[in-house]
Amino acid sequence: MEAFFTSAAIVAFAEIGDKTMLLAILLATRFRQPVPIILGILAATLANHGLAALAGQQIAGLLEADWFRWAVALGFVAMALWTLIPDKIDDEEANVSHKGSVFLTTTVAFFLVEMGDKTQVATVALGAHYKSVIAVAAGTTLGMMLTNVPAVYLGEELVKRVPLNIVRIFAASLFLALGLWQIWELWA
Repeated sequence: MEAFFTSAAIVAFAEIGDKTMLLAILLATRFRQPVPIILGILAATLANHGLAALAGQQIAGLLEADWFRWAVALGFVAMALWTLIPDKIDDEEANVSHKGSVFLTTTVAFFLVEMGDKTQVATVALGAHYKSVIAVAAGTTLGMMLTNVPAVYLGEELVKRVPLNIVRIFAASLFLALGLWQIWELWA
């Protein structure tokens, strides 16, 4: 349960202000069909984070050496720093075309935008740390949904009212705490 709840909390806070959250707002304001957008976000996140958690677990399973655990710990510290950098949607990513269903458009757009994103990288690190694909993927997916569902329904109002700098600092603190905790375990 620790892997599930930790993964959910870390990704929920890291996702606030992230480019995929901004994409959710963009899709919501463009298509005005919240249910297919939410289902598309869910499908994309399950696939993307499932693969990311599996990759993390497989890497951890192959590399049990102390240097790898140090790399994961330092990765969490790097994620803390990365989280402090505000995201914005690039002009290219904001130009979402609608050639099929809203669900399919959302699923493909979210899956692609999430590639290499900090929440995906965090999912790989969490998969390596906890070695539990299902708990980590379920937790990170819940975290994504906790942030993106309100973004879909509240759209731009959410961005105006939530102090994103404070949330980023809190999310960075969570990543830093995980990194320092793992470093402490390695030294102890």
